[in-house]
Amino acid sequence: MKRLKNILLSMNEKTEAFTELYNGAYIIPAHCEANPGDNSIVEYDPTYWHGDVFYYFSETHKLAKDCPSVTVGIPADALGIEEADIAAADFCLRRIKPYLDALNDELYNRARPASENGWYYFCEPGGEVLLRNGAYFTTRMPKDYENGSGITVYPYVGKELPPKLYLCVLIQVQFPYHKLKKTIKMLTYGLPQAVDSFIAANDSAALKRVLELSKKQQAIREALKNSEYCAFIANGSILPRSKDTDLPMRKAVPFKSTDEDEIELCGVRGMGIKRGVTVITGGGYSGKSTLIDAISAGIYDHCLGDGRELCITDSTAVTISAEDGRSVKCVNISPFIQGIPNADTFNFSTDRASGSTSQAANIMEAVDGGARLLLIDEDRSATNFMIRDGAMRDLIKNEPITPFTERVKELSERGVSTVLVIGGSGEYLTVADKIYMMESFEPVDVTAKAKQVCAERGIKERFSAPADWSQKRRLLANGFDSHPNVFGSERLAVLDLGVLMIGAEDIDLRGLHDIVTSRQLHALGFMLRSLMSQNYANAITKALEPFDLDKMLDALYEKIASEGPDFVYSNGFTTVKRFFDIPRRTELLAVINRMRAARFESEDVG
Repeated sequence: MKRLKNILLSMNEKTEAFTELYNGAYIIPAHCEANPGDNSIVEYDPTYWHGDVFYYFSETHKLAKDCPSVTVGIPADALGIEEADIAAADFCLRRIKPYLDALNDELYNRARPASENGWYYFCEPGGEVLLRNGAYFTTRMPKDYENGSGITVYPYVGKELPPKLYLCVLIQVQFPYHKLKKTIKMLTYGLPQAVDSFIAANDSAALKRVLELSKKQQAIREALKNSEYCAFIANGSILPRSKDTDLPMRKAVPFKSTDEDEIELCGVRGMGIKRGVTVITGGGYSGKSTLIDAISAGIYDHCLGDGRELCITDSTAVTISAEDGRSVKCVNISPFIQGIPNADTFNFSTDRASGSTSQAANIMEAVDGGARLLLIDEDRSATNFMIRDGAMRDLIKNEPITPFTERVKELSERGVSTVLVIGGSGEYLTVADKIYMMESFEPVDVTAKAKQVCAERGIKERFSAPADWSQKRRLLANGFDSHPNVFGSERLAVLDLGVLMIGAEDIDLRGLHDIVTSRQLHALGFMLRSLMSQNYANAITKALEPFDLDKMLDALYEKIASEGPDFVYSNGFTTVKRFFDIPRRTELLAVINRMRAARFESEDVG
């Protein structure tokens, strides 16, 4: 931090640009081993070192010159970490939080804003364990010079240093307005001291427990892939959440499997939900939505203490709902809807889908995207899409909608399972392979009883002729662009309410229920912008040519894995937050599917 302190001391106390800080100038003096010439060499690198820990400064964006992004790089071996691991990064982020909170406690003054007091901003995760730019691992070269006086450095000569693995923790530091001495103290004393304290308090036993849990979670996921089960909920899990939080509810009833469905996976006992069609029913406030919410949460790993650590679900699962008003482009929805006037449901497009057409499109896109499990709650579904009882069948003879009850078994035979929460229709009891009734947050297997009730009431299974489930469409370069006027400035903004604004698009993402953090929304904006940037030249020169979206997505996620999640960040946008969590490929595809300006085309078009 010696060089950083000298750079800060040379600055004007009332500066607002902090150019010298971001440039990070250093001098290699003349007549030294690394520079035997007669003239000193000036180079630039805004990476500053405190012992073996580096602090890399970058601009957050043009309106936040006084609130830089600081990537703190801690040698992994100093934390007892041998290899890059998402769970280890998540653990460290949670462990460093108290030390950063303590810094903010010293700065806090309720009579003044953070811009006057100074502040340290950092990512504060919920229960999910996700790849995020708030804490991740990267490999880079260690410090390769000795500090001299001022900003002079003496690079090592003839000393080869191997690259090292570093834990990178992203922090934003708000400088106190026109208080240079306090800024210097925050950067060169407060922050390094907090990081040193965090390293010194490294708890190898706690880390070991976290890594063991992560290995257990991955083992269960692998076991599910090759089993007859699509989800697993460990006995003792706490599924209900405290009011208005994502924390486990205190004094909640621990989950207990039914005797018939209790299995053991990787040494853990719990309930296995078999592939096929599963119905969860029960009275109001019995816990049926809580159960399906826990199954949905299981697509992500959760941290120790969340209560759902060992709720593991097929990672391809997609939560399906009706989504009135969404854009649909060139989607085959014919398995569910046919005979719409002036519309081809084998190649269906609309700027404002109805409840039934949107739910049909959501299912078809999910299946085409590789989903092996659909999660559906009737409360979020279009009634005319889900069911049609006998009276309505007798009354309406020319109905273009084939209800989901008539397709759910066909989907199951194609390898796509469904878990449904149903409280108002008995038709699903006839097609279900397994039926659970929730009683005071405990599941009871009522399959045999429900089948008997259906038989006594004459409720029979209904099937339709096999459908064409294929999708034949491609995305064109034209319209897939973050420039609203092609040659103008880019546009990207994200609203935490669930709207992503990019290029000429305002995309409503509130119907994507598997986006579980607002930081995933911001990541989706940057990731979509990254894809669009690659396509920019094509959008101008080859507007009507398709491009390989799958190949671009593969390359994007491979680069995130190799370079770290922060590579998609761009400081050119002032309304997108600095911290983000990387979503699944499923959610990124879902965003693209909802674009209105994007151009899709049937592959049959010659």
